[in-house]
Amino acid sequence: MQLNPLTAISPVDGRYRSKTVELDDFFSEFALIRYRVMVEVEYYIALCELPLPQLEQFNGDYDDLRAIYEEFQTEDALEIKEIEKETNHDVKAVEYFLKRRFDELGLTEFKEFLHFGLTSQDINNTAVPLSMMEAHKLVVKPALEDLVDKLKGMAEEWRDIPMLAKTHGQPASPTHLGKETSWSASTTS
Repeated sequence: MQLNPLTAISPVDGRYRSKTVELDDFFSEFALIRYRVMVEVEYYIALCELPLPQLEQFNGDYDDLRAIYEEFQTEDALEIKEIEKETNHDVKAVEYFLKRRFDELGLTEFKEFLHFGLTSQDINNTAVPLSMMEAHKLVVKPALEDLVDKLKGMAEEWRDIPMLAKTHGQPASPTHLGKETSWSASTTS
């Protein structure tokens, strides 16, 4: 069945898809897999930089390792999903994917230290908050800043427009639309 507003799991991916599409980079399954790869690679680099005695002779280029997640494509995620069919384990599939990449980079002798000392939850509990942090930094915060700027502009434009205030659902003292809008802007930022 093709994904459309009626077949989506929730309205976020259905009817509101046009408003949420940029969140794919942070919250889709593809994104989760990419963040898992990123965490595994950065952890491996950290082990090399200690250096872990068994990795003192590591002769790989960290840029090559980072390129694995920086250039991560749909085909890579699909490869991981195929590995997962064999392992029946999502994070183990990421590990095996990375071992294949190490072989391609000529780093076969160092690949057994991928996922060294980690559990799947170590990867997931780092990947998910990282995706949330980056989504906040790159999408949510800029959107909120734009909203605050718009509200501030409206407050300035409407500063002299009178309106009847209410308290407890009852008419109260008059105020200005701009004042009430500026209060909204100040509580949003």
